[in-house]
Amino acid sequence: MNHILMQLFANPQTLRNEILNISATCGLDSQCFGKMLDYTIRLFETQGLGKEYYGYHNITHELEVTYITLIVLKWKNIVSEIKDDDFKYLFAAALFHDFDPQKSVDKPHEDNVVKFLTQDQNLAQLFKDANLDINIIMALILRTTYPWAGKLREHAEEQIAKCFDCSSITKDSKEMRDYYMRLGWLLSVVDRISGYALGDFTKAMDMAKKNAHALAWHPSLIVKRSVGYFEDLLNNEAEMCEAVLHALPKDMRKNFMDTVTGFLNLRQQEIRIQSDYLYENLRLIPKIEPMRTRLDKEFQSSLFDIFNELPTPLQINRENFFKSVEDPKIILNTLRVGSSDGPVIGFAKGGPLENYTLRPEIIDQNYGKHNTIFLEPIALKMGYWGMRGGSEMRHLFTMQAHSMKYQYLTSFALRDVVQKRIDSHEKAEFVTKFDPERWDYYRIEL
Repeated sequence: MNHILMQLFANPQTLRNEILNISATCGLDSQCFGKMLDYTIRLFETQGLGKEYYGYHNITHELEVTYITLIVLKWKNIVSEIKDDDFKYLFAAALFHDFDPQKSVDKPHEDNVVKFLTQDQNLAQLFKDANLDINIIMALILRTTYPWAGKLREHAEEQIAKCFDCSSITKDSKEMRDYYMRLGWLLSVVDRISGYALGDFTKAMDMAKKNAHALAWHPSLIVKRSVGYFEDLLNNEAEMCEAVLHALPKDMRKNFMDTVTGFLNLRQQEIRIQSDYLYENLRLIPKIEPMRTRLDKEFQSSLFDIFNELPTPLQINRENFFKSVEDPKIILNTLRVGSSDGPVIGFAKGGPLENYTLRPEIIDQNYGKHNTIFLEPIALKMGYWGMRGGSEMRHLFTMQAHSMKYQYLTSFALRDVVQKRIDSHEKAEFVTKFDPERWDYYRIEL
């Protein structure tokens, strides 16, 4: 079954078909729901939010949440007394809960989602055909605000109250307001469980890395914040979380719990590594690798395993990875544990700028002048970020580039990191800034 789930999350078209099949068994067999689904997919893809989108909140996530919502609805007695007529509200809210076409960051802004829903005339007609009150849909979406605390919660509750005041269903009924708030809570928990229920730990880690990249987190925070995320879900929202998990098939429930266990184990491993580092029991040694080592197939495979730990958007020139390791024009240094012959835990690699096809938005004035070396994103095993190993490899790479008579070095880095280098009087400058990810292309004069 896990193999089927892996195929499911990888292909939006397959997810679409599964959603149509299960929605029919939930009484959502009218043509308007199929049209709503296809319209959502078109909207995401035309706005650059298809499965190739750099962040976490793409069309695949939207469809996964819809799919899991429908599965939970089939087991409605486990969750709560959900009226059959409200299946359509959860279906519509799940479909559109993250659609924020004017993204300033990857994390959707629920106010922008609501604004879009009220202005799109095609949606207005689809909601009318399905006999849906848009105010209820908006209230459900606003309840998915995360974290549900502090000023974010206060603002969302104010907006939800306005939606309830405008709906004939909830205007004069506290009971119905409480009922739809509970449905919104259900959707919020499904939103945070769905992707992790539809795949193994490899998929979960890829989601976490995409989320971290999209939110401009340092890689050292990925596991720590993921553990906090799951602990919050399991402890502070235990009632609804347990209800949703019990409504899922056994294999999906196992996927989710395996993911939680996987991140907890990784966090324990990180703490052990950091403890060894702090007590000086861990020596990290940067090393320039000779060509005889670089030609070794086992060595190449060990580097590729580390390369695979990078978020997908940072896996530059993946198709030529092994060829580049063997190329004498490519600079390659590694980070080893214990000694210069110890296990490899990271590497820095790069070569002439002209060897790379970068994002089309980048116009580098030095391209074609053969005076610039491009440093690919630094690769480190999970658990070893934040110990200055990446910085040491970068400095060693810079020294190698300087000795080879390059005048400039270019690479990608988080905007805050580049700005710190500029502020510290390093000869750095922004070449092209990218929003909303804030992962920018910069240049250093050597």
